[in-house]
Amino acid sequence: MSTPDTPTDAPRLDRAAVARRVDHTLLKPEATAADVAAFVAEARSLGVWSVCVSPSMLPVDAGDIKVTAVCGFPSGKHRSEIKAAEAARAVADGADEIDMVIDVGAAIAGDFEAVRADIAAVRAAVPAPTVLKVIIESAALTDEQIVGACRAAEAAGADFVKTSTGFHPAGGASVHAVELMAATVGGRLGVKASGGIRTGAAARAMIAAGATRLGLSGTRAVLDTLDDAAPVDEGAGSGY
Repeated sequence: MSTPDTPTDAPRLDRAAVARRVDHTLLKPEATAADVAAFVAEARSLGVWSVCVSPSMLPVDAGDIKVTAVCGFPSGKHRSEIKAAEAARAVADGADEIDMVIDVGAAIAGDFEAVRADIAAVRAAVPAPTVLKVIIESAALTDEQIVGACRAAEAAGADFVKTSTGFHPAGGASVHAVELMAATVGGRLGVKASGGIRTGAAARAMIAAGATRLGLSGTRAVLDTLDDAAPVDEGAGSGY
């Protein structure tokens, strides 16, 4: 069953093509080194783009799969110089991509110059070819604030905007937020949908809305249900 803002023409990408859009994610605070090793092995078997882990779990041997680390996670309430140092250390420890959290309160207050400067500090610490994704916590923002945060990310030189940490009580990704983010960045940046995406139908809806990357913890379950006619889940939930 579709909802009014659910695209019905989601691209019929095959399993392998969807997997190549996935950051296979393990950010539970109780994760152990053994958990990460098993997760990386699963990632290799699934053919995903990257594994996304906490910076303290680096380095990891992911073979030809990219390694993503989070920064300022999950609150974003860190000084910019701390975020920059954390990102630089993660790259030194083998991360190819960084997913940083903005100061969501600054976005809510309308201080998008502070948001831009925060992102710019991290960008300066991890220049290209490191990929920088900016988590705006879209479920906690109004449409106007989403647009402002995305514009700040672009102005600061980010490569992606990303919906959610998956840990905020306001919720995770929604089709509406992804559509708005994609329209705002206009293909100049990638869009990562994360948080509460648990079915193949939900993944297809996010891709149809404009997501070029997906953050998933239950990747196998999503891939296994790609062809199911399940309702689109825009759910909140905790974790990716």
